[in-house]
Amino acid sequence: MTIKQQDFSTRAIHHGYDAQSEQGALNPPIYMSSTFTFETAEAGGEMFAGEKQGHFYTRISNPTLDHLERRIANLEGAQAGLCTASGMGAITSTMWSFLEAGDEVIIDKTLYGCTFAFMTHGLPRFGVKVTLVDMTEPGNLRHAIGAKTKIVYFETPANPNNRLVDIAAISQIAHQAGAKVVVDNTYATPVLTRPIEHGADIVVHSATKFLSGHGDVVAGLIVGSQEDMMQVRLVGLKDMTGAVMSPLTAMLLLRGIKTLDLRMARHCETAMKVAQALQAHPAVLSVSYPGLDSFPQADLARRQMSDFGGMIPFEVKGGKAGGIAVMNRLKLIQRAVSLGDAESLIQHPASMTHSTYTPEERAEHGIAEGLVRLSVGLEGAQDIIDDLESALGAHNLQAA
Repeated sequence: MTIKQQDFSTRAIHHGYDAQSEQGALNPPIYMSSTFTFETAEAGGEMFAGEKQGHFYTRISNPTLDHLERRIANLEGAQAGLCTASGMGAITSTMWSFLEAGDEVIIDKTLYGCTFAFMTHGLPRFGVKVTLVDMTEPGNLRHAIGAKTKIVYFETPANPNNRLVDIAAISQIAHQAGAKVVVDNTYATPVLTRPIEHGADIVVHSATKFLSGHGDVVAGLIVGSQEDMMQVRLVGLKDMTGAVMSPLTAMLLLRGIKTLDLRMARHCETAMKVAQALQAHPAVLSVSYPGLDSFPQADLARRQMSDFGGMIPFEVKGGKAGGIAVMNRLKLIQRAVSLGDAESLIQHPASMTHSTYTPEERAEHGIAEGLVRLSVGLEGAQDIIDDLESALGAHNLQAA
């Protein structure tokens, strides 16, 4: 008889932990130990050789991190997971594990600013070719991919403008050419999209964001096959980046993930109301939210996402000066980078998170100078809308 798969919320709270195996502790203990003792010298040698299960050094593994790794892998529908010290630690540890000089990486043209800088400025210094492709049209990848392409990398929705990439279509093309597909799922989280189910090989997260949900950690997570995650653990993480998560951070993430399903439902519900209000405001030139009928990829959003997320990029009148002026008039919404917190946060990509792009690159990649990126928090929807309308109303009068 097939055992029924438990609900996402149930697994987010319980998967991979047996309280009775830890003296009845309701929450997993925090193993604040850098190293672990061996029963015998022979046992230690067997662990180092990979012939025996066990923890011997926290840079390699730790019981608290192991709980988190198994839980995020389950929620993403992957075989295994891996913790890192930051989202960039997740990305760089993954890339360094599978690339060498002479290889090619194909990336989508719109990425988080630090990811874009690593891909376009960092990797080429070590002999890795990086090719930019607009992956909103899968045919562009088919024309670009070749025998030296080892990884195809993209975000969906993309930071900061919410562009979507068809995971299944891109994965099919990449796999036909023998390349791995790596997807940044930070914006959607496994609540809304599970890229592994659509054909991706590896998923990375800035766990600092929605997975944590409380703005009190910096962390990254990776999921994929057992084989790929062992490669990243023993090469990219252990030897290349050393970007190891602390056990205390893992505990905070385990706590945050327990409420992820509930929080994402509230983020999405409020974001839809806010997006509709912004779209109707005369001071707003455009709103890019996957739940709106006006969103260019609305059909793909409905096919690939179970809901539409908590991120709203919108462009206001007056370009860069206009966007900054509106931000400075806000009272409730906090001016800060990052996203996915209980507090609503707003920032200006062109001068902040995506300042690593040149002005010409931003124009080419759909990052307008007047674009502001709103992370919708857990406050009351009308309170968020009132704050925005007050700031936009004053801006509209001034612009007129």
